[in-house]
Amino acid sequence: MTRSTTDEAAAPQLPSPKERRRLREAKSLSEEQVAAAVGVTRATVRSWETGRTSPRGRKRVLYAKLIAPEPEALATTTPAAAMTAPVPTAPETVPESAAEPTPVPSAEPASEPAPEAAPEVSPEAAPEVKAMVVTEADTGTDTGEEAAGERRLSPAGAFDELYARTAPNLVRQAYLLTGRRALARESVERAFQLAWHRWPEVAVDRDPAGWVRAAAYEYAMSPWHRLRRAHRHPDAPPTEPGKRALFDALLDLPPAYRRTLLLYDGVGLDLPETAAETEASTPAAAGRLMTARAAVAERLPELASAATPAEQSALLHDRLGGLARAEHVPVPQPARAVRTGSEDKARLWTRAAVAGVALLIAVTGLTLHTAPTHYEPPISPAERVGGVPPRGGPQKLTAQDLKLQKTLREQLAHGPERLIPQLR
Repeated sequence: MTRSTTDEAAAPQLPSPKERRRLREAKSLSEEQVAAAVGVTRATVRSWETGRTSPRGRKRVLYAKLIAPEPEALATTTPAAAMTAPVPTAPETVPESAAEPTPVPSAEPASEPAPEAAPEVSPEAAPEVKAMVVTEADTGTDTGEEAAGERRLSPAGAFDELYARTAPNLVRQAYLLTGRRALARESVERAFQLAWHRWPEVAVDRDPAGWVRAAAYEYAMSPWHRLRRAHRHPDAPPTEPGKRALFDALLDLPPAYRRTLLLYDGVGLDLPETAAETEASTPAAAGRLMTARAAVAERLPELASAATPAEQSALLHDRLGGLARAEHVPVPQPARAVRTGSEDKARLWTRAAVAGVALLIAVTGLTLHTAPTHYEPPISPAERVGGVPPRGGPQKLTAQDLKLQKTLREQLAHGPERLIPQLR
């Protein structure tokens, strides 16, 4: 056993990402305070609490001691109570950036009973965290922290769980990205159909919900939709002046800038993750974000009056969430219908490929059967002989020839009887 494996085995066990955030808030600690105590940045702490990464080595020990529950709180809750936590249900149809994550059952004992009213959740705690946990339990990738207590789901069950948690929010994000309700629903359904078609690849991805989100954004932003009559023009804007100004400002942004603004200020990704998803460098993503904020601030006076970029981001996050919740976007199809549609499409393409190959074989066989089996030299062109031009075929009749031909035909029908020779 190597030294790194021994250190990981001796490292303290951490609760689930949702429980980490709850324990920190129970001790009235901010992300900045935890980051300063452990020696990392605020973005790193946020990544630990959303489940994208986990601390290692000395930082893991410090972080575990910092959020460790009090002894008296541990005595009030038994491990059996934590193991019998309610199964998470699908979130409400609110945007992912403003949605409160559904609690994930944890294998560790809870430090205190769950409060009656859930605390306010920051935009970083997006539903992608739960989807990633479900996929890990399904594919058997043990994280060493919470995989032991998660439910074992079949591939279809894990896909349905991911779809139920992320599809409604993705439809609203796609609506903010395109301004078209029908296109938003179609983009999300196509992305999940592609995810089910490539489920072995998506299931082991570090962030399955992010994989689907990137696929939905790419389909929604495709310029080929302009050629379709149904998606040529955006839908009617909201009637409220504030929401309409934000809606128009978003659609006036270039697609890359609009996507960067939505990912950073709407979904709550940090700058490196936003740059990676938009396939840009971190400085380029930062420049797009600043340009997009400046363009939106020209139409929103309250955004321009914000003192710091953090206040701007929080205000813009609230406005984007309010715009997405206020608009009625179509509900996506059930997960079973999406899976069936993906399977039907794959079956159709398979049959089309087989039919195309069979047609190609038949045409090739027919060509081989009718093709000549030996070489036939071409006829040489005619040549002049003694100054007489070659005859190239029937010559065109002149007017005199046509008149003579007509006379012969008439005499043949109405002339005297032919003479029949007789023997003597």
